Amino acid sequence: MNVERRSIEYIPDEERHGKVRNLFNIWFSGNMQLTPVMTGAATISLGLNLFWAMVAVVVGNLIGGLFMATHSAQGPKLGIPQMIQSRAQFGVIGAIIPLALVMVMYVGSVYYSGLLGAQAIHSALPGVPVWLAMVVLNGVTLVVTTYGYDLIHTLEKYFAIVFGLFFIYITVKAVQLPFPQHSWSMTSFKAGPFLMALSICATWLLTYAPYVADYSRYLPRNTSSKATFGWTYAGGVIGTIWPMTLGVLLIAASSKFGDNPNGFLAALVGPTLAPILYLVIVLGILGVNVLNLYCAFMATVTTIEPFTEIKITSVKRFVILGIIDAIATWIGIVGQGSLITIINDFLLMLQYIVVPWSAINLVDFYFLRRGKYSVRDIFDINGKYGRFNWICIGAYVITVIAQIPFMNVSGIYEGPISKAIGHADIAWIVALILPAVIYYFAMKIKSPSTSKTYRSKAVVNDA
Repeated sequence: MNVERRSIEYIPDEERHGKVRNLFNIWFSGNMQLTPVMTGAATISLGLNLFWAMVAVVVGNLIGGLFMATHSAQGPKLGIPQMIQSRAQFGVIGAIIPLALVMVMYVGSVYYSGLLGAQAIHSALPGVPVWLAMVVLNGVTLVVTTYGYDLIHTLEKYFAIVFGLFFIYITVKAVQLPFPQHSWSMTSFKAGPFLMALSICATWLLTYAPYVADYSRYLPRNTSSKATFGWTYAGGVIGTIWPMTLGVLLIAASSKFGDNPNGFLAALVGPTLAPILYLVIVLGILGVNVLNLYCAFMATVTTIEPFTEIKITSVKRFVILGIIDAIATWIGIVGQGSLITIINDFLLMLQYIVVPWSAINLVDFYFLRRGKYSVRDIFDINGKYGRFNWICIGAYVITVIAQIPFMNVSGIYEGPISKAIGHADIAWIVALILPAVIYYFAMKIKSPSTSKTYRSKAVVNDA
């Protein structure tokens, strides 16, 4: 298998390939790993009982999956990575603003997922220190990601089968654990913790929005949008609800799970299957981190491309990926801490920057331009999308600021509205509605015929 030749450029029709059902595999296997298990466990740590934590997990992911899958449907139509399409909203240079923030997300994701995988290796092989295990795991991630799109899709297809089978076994063992009295009580509802848990769970799939179309952009242009949405939604939602529910069950049965998840799971499956468990955990981390690292590469190239005439070769691809991977590895080595707290706060921080971007992007694609874009101008710093779209940038910045009263980042800041509603963080709701309204009506005022113009005159994929 050769190294992927394309990076951020448009994928021409003759290079389109793949089956839309493969999107189920990539988003199912990309989520069937330990990180969402720990995210599910975080909902119990907020003070919910088992029943209401599971409700938050299900409802949150059903909501988040809607936006993730809607972004995925853009891939076959435009044939370009998700974030570079932001240039049509923010301007060619203005798009660097969300890109820079999203880069933090990618590096952070590689860091905390890699740390979980390294701890699993250390648990299986105590003689291997966590730092060395992380270097090795992230090194393998680097090699796979360098080969790119086709290898990633192939690996995720087989991972989906392995993870599904093993998670069935773990789930059967988990439901046999003893749970505290009143775990399933519907009368133990706590509004603040529930809304916080709902935010964490909804944010999980929402944060895939900046790169979900990267994995559908090679599909044939005539691929059904409904099929793209459906397979992405099914894979993402099933692949998150299942492991998060498992995390809820495990932490509800024993608080020791949060202290040492690898050791707890090893004891749960028994010494015979423990080595297989550790292998599955490590492969799960590999599966999700190749997705994160791949898109970190896309975001980096998208950021520097307007200022250079960079032509990505296999060597340049490896070097850029290596630098990003090294940064995430270094953070993982020096920044170890309480994983539940890290994941909880990290996901909440992500929502403040990702969700407003998602709302603007979807409104532009589906309601203003109706999917009609000039790909040539997306790559032209002097094209019709301009260098900066101050309407979009303004809507984005206003929304980030408007979220402050609703924020609750433990130990850092809690806004007055969050305090008033039981310490919940519902900033993501503001971030979905406010920028969509501002951007839509401001763009309509600026150019009343925007949607009509782009339906009738714009050339799609004219690269």
